[in-house]
Amino acid sequence: MKKTEIKNILNTISEEDYKSTVDLHVHTNESDGKMSPKKVMEEARKKDLKYISITDHNTIDAYLKTNILTEEILIPGVEFDCYFKGNIIHILGYGIDIDNLEIRSLYSEGMPGRTFNLYRLFKLRNPEEVIKKIKEAGGIAVLAHPCCYWTKNLDNFVRDLICFGLEGIEVYYPYRGLRRIVKFHSRETVKKIADKYTLIKTGGSDCHKGRL
Repeated sequence: MKKTEIKNILNTISEEDYKSTVDLHVHTNESDGKMSPKKVMEEARKKDLKYISITDHNTIDAYLKTNILTEEILIPGVEFDCYFKGNIIHILGYGIDIDNLEIRSLYSEGMPGRTFNLYRLFKLRNPEEVIKKIKEAGGIAVLAHPCCYWTKNLDNFVRDLICFGLEGIEVYYPYRGLRRIVKFHSRETVKKIADKYTLIKTGGSDCHKGRL
């Protein structure tokens, strides 16, 4: 799918869709998830999802090692670790061309750079470069789980990322576990910011477990 098609799809997905038939934030065992890419797609079909995106940390091996891109419900995705204003933030890239050469410098070659360990903390990327390369790869850059970033003024925080080319923000997110406790802003605040800057609103489960 071309960027315009992906953007049109993302703009038509509703909050209700994200509650039941769309999941655009899923991890596999190619990063720190438990399911294989094929198992994720099996689960997606069982749940009769309309759209799903595998967004492994710093890798697209889920797509390179399988033929899942032939699945009509699949939107190609990736999630990059970045450092911005004293925060470790995550930038999602949707609809990227997996064959794009320029973005390859951002990927982690080995598993240590894709899993939750200290190694990832020493490989944090510059969000300006990440957003630039996502766009050059034909993708849409989206800020993941924004309620969890430590900043007094989330509006300014997001606005500065928009200056780099950010086009979307993750609004419909469950905020389970640690993120349910360590949460500096509300979903309503994020919605208002999205509307103010006409950002694409996305959502997903951020699933790492053995089933969706």
